Amino acid sequence: MNKNANDLRIRMAEPDDAFTLLGIYEPYVENTCITFEYQVPSQEEFTKRIRETLKKYPYLAAEQNGEIVGYAYASPFKGRPAYDWAVETTVYLKENAKGKGIGRQLYTALEDILRKQNITNANACITYPNPESMGFHEKMGYRIVGHFSKCGYKDGQWRDVVWMEKFLQEHLEKPKAVIPVGSFLRIPGWEREKPDIKTEGAKKPLLTQQSYSSAFD
Repeated sequence: MNKNANDLRIRMAEPDDAFTLLGIYEPYVENTCITFEYQVPSQEEFTKRIRETLKKYPYLAAEQNGEIVGYAYASPFKGRPAYDWAVETTVYLKENAKGKGIGRQLYTALEDILRKQNITNANACITYPNPESMGFHEKMGYRIVGHFSKCGYKDGQWRDVVWMEKFLQEHLEKPKAVIPVGSFLRIPGWEREKPDIKTEGAKKPLLTQQSYSSAFD
């Protein structure tokens, strides 16, 4: 039994986590083609990205013994309103956190929240070939729906990408409106859209693998 997975705590990330999360992301930018970003973003830019994501979507951090070892978040699939029920999902782990079930637990928590937001489609954009990521997504229930050839250029080579898709729930004839994550989770700094939703003084929610889902009921 892998006790490392059982120690895991999953919580909502916040802007103050930017330095640590950026440290996880940095080697992916500098040493791989997993991300098509060329330059490591500044801490200020990364903080801004977290804030923007949390206005509508979940951004989760996985902690082990008080240390953040991975994170996952959702972002818009496309900008037009008809795409509102589809998101792109992303996960990054520290190198020594791989193979311990942490990515699976992050994605499980992320998908649970997305369902409560009325999101129906989760999509992952993956540099090809990347058997590790593709295998992970297949185990999570994703399937390949598109292959784009030579659409990115990094480290002196043209790169392919594949899109993988997962249906999170039923596609209703009249879908329910997507609920911003901040309207039912207590997120520091969330700018509420409805004046009757009170978040002042609320504490950051802490999610464990046993109890995270109950925090959103």
